[in-house]
Amino acid sequence: TNKGIALIEALVGILIFTTGILGVVGLQAAMTRAQGSAKARADAAILSSELIGLMWADSAHTVPGALATFSTGCTTGSCKQWLSKVEKELPSGAAVIATDAASGTATITISWTSPTDGAHQYVTSTSIR
Repeated sequence: TNKGIALIEALVGILIFTTGILGVVGLQAAMTRAQGSAKARADAAILSSELIGLMWADSAHTVPGALATFSTGCTTGSCKQWLSKVEKELPSGAAVIATDAASGTATITISWTSPTDGAHQYVTSTSIR
């Protein structure tokens, strides 16, 4: 009987150990997903800041109203390059830029779809004068 009890204790110990290992593996998977999601959010914030910098640089060196060139569907210059960068750096990345040249405001909406987390958006507004 002592041998049987020792065997049951060993099996219970193995079961507890296996459950702990499975928990660690699940935690590792969740951390990897969270890290990917955080990276995409950080990339969106960096891309948004980059475009704001481009807007400031263009408005400082060109005629008034240069902000209007940064509207959705930009087809030339730094805006077009920036849109390509958004599409390349974020999964299913896209951007919508709304500007009001009269008030100098710009709203940038960057969206992306992660295979594990679904759809996300990053929106920022600023004043360019």
